[in-house]
Amino acid sequence: MKHSLTEEEKNHLESRVGETESKIGVQIVLALIGRCDAYPEIPWKAFALGCSVASIFALNMSMVNFFDSAAKAVLLACVMVLSAGAGLALLSILAPDFARLFLQKSRAAEETKQYAQCFFLSREMIAAANRRSVLILVGLFERQIVVLPDAGLAGEITDEAVKKITLAMRPLLRSGQTAKALEAGLETLADCVSPPPNACPRAHALPDAVIEEKGV
Repeated sequence: MKHSLTEEEKNHLESRVGETESKIGVQIVLALIGRCDAYPEIPWKAFALGCSVASIFALNMSMVNFFDSAAKAVLLACVMVLSAGAGLALLSILAPDFARLFLQKSRAAEETKQYAQCFFLSREMIAAANRRSVLILVGLFERQIVVLPDAGLAGEITDEAVKKITLAMRPLLRSGQTAKALEAGLETLADCVSPPPNACPRAHALPDAVIEEKGV
């Protein structure tokens, strides 16, 4: 997987995570996921589009008597339709920006959320003291952000707080400023959470480093 962050950006974010954790008494994990699902339907949708467009083009050519014979017309039409379909299907595999055109926003959001929930459990984020932990996960292909707090933060990181965090991150993420987007998320999170009255020095139960995974 091509990494989205430079070593300098990773080191800076690691430092910012540590500062924020000490400030609000919360264990924070930042994660960048290349792709949260395989989305096997995308190449088929691209194939169908290519075939449909090529079919219309072939029909128009036959209507103006472009072909010398019916046999040649059928043969060339089949070649055109299948080639166009296969070409767009291949393009959807090689070009994420093109593939994203065939991905419904609701499906992208659901798959990213499911990946975040599995990630939360697999990384044993419930091990944080008083269950005060939060995951900020970005699905790069999906361009989705999931903020997932544990039970100890349920009263502080509300739906409204989650919305504020994602709104702070989204413009930067769309412009390709991934590191700044994560930092904006940390800053907004710190504004939404108050440290507990009996806060003690944070324990390193969870890593400060940004976790990058290829995903599915």
